[in-house]
Amino acid sequence: MFTVTLKSTGRRFDVAAGETVLEAAQRAGIALPYSCRAGVCGSCKATLLAGRCDYPRNPPLALDADERAHHAVLLCQAVPASDLLLEAREVASVEDIARRQLSVRVTEKRVLAPDVTGLHLQPVDGEARLQWLPGQYLDVLLDEGRRRPFSIANGPQPDGTIELHVRHVAGGGFTSRVADELAVGDVMRIEAPLGTFVAREDSERPMIFMAGGTGIAPVKAIVEHFLALGSRRTMDVYWGVRSAADLYLLPKIEQWRRQARQLRFHAVLSDVEQAAGAGWRAGLVHEAVLADYADLSGHDVYMSGPPAMIDIARHRFVAAGLPEERLYYDSFDYAPDVLAQIIAGRAGFHL
Repeated sequence: MFTVTLKSTGRRFDVAAGETVLEAAQRAGIALPYSCRAGVCGSCKATLLAGRCDYPRNPPLALDADERAHHAVLLCQAVPASDLLLEAREVASVEDIARRQLSVRVTEKRVLAPDVTGLHLQPVDGEARLQWLPGQYLDVLLDEGRRRPFSIANGPQPDGTIELHVRHVAGGGFTSRVADELAVGDVMRIEAPLGTFVAREDSERPMIFMAGGTGIAPVKAIVEHFLALGSRRTMDVYWGVRSAADLYLLPKIEQWRRQARQLRFHAVLSDVEQAAGAGWRAGLVHEAVLADYADLSGHDVYMSGPPAMIDIARHRFVAAGLPEERLYYDSFDYAPDVLAQIIAGRAGFHL
């Protein structure tokens, strides 16, 4: 067993043999940042000041060579090979909300976009309402220990409703079931809340929100949280999609704009022809952000979407002056068990 010490707060916790730093921290009730838990998004990046880690599960795909050279580690995959001293962010706001497993019933199902299904879930009779912070996610629990993560698209509601946006992935067994078979009244088992992609209220800086595809779901929850607070901070919401049909939240976003004059919305379509026809911007969503804000040093940035988008954007945004501690992001692509199969057999990394 090894001990991890967090330099900024002096907090310490023990890590059992074979356990990752993130798993041990969660067991100790310490909230370190994380999202995908598969080593591909970089949300759990920290700096190793002393000690050594191994990566016996998945390699740290989210770290580039420069980050590894500067002793960056991914806490969701790093297994200590000695005592460690880490420089890591803590997210105290999520520490007091215990995650739990519960059964939920589908109370509404509707088509949001050609490949996106909207679900409303509520705890079954006898289950207490779930508590979570806007921006967090849940895991749907499947057979044989498999899990599928989905961002929660709303904040806690009086009736306990949980909103999900499920994109149908070709060949994806569970998402195909959601699109084709799941019916109102069906019951699922979930675990929540998970993740540290949550609103940071201790700032008066203008905010930029950037989403790719169904990454708009947690962004929606966080934006609505700030609107409910009556925040006067400037909010720019950038949403990157393939085509105009994918902009399934436009009516809701129009409500936001009527409610808050300081909120601006920017749709960015990768289909150039459709963008021109609909009057939206064309290209990549992170490039639209940088075209509008070449200097990000005065902003807080929230982003959610596929790992490729997150990876390039986080490097480009930091290069544009954004302090990395003011960059908050959430990213999912493959579930951890699926990714493990894809990268099985690769050599481990050592730091």
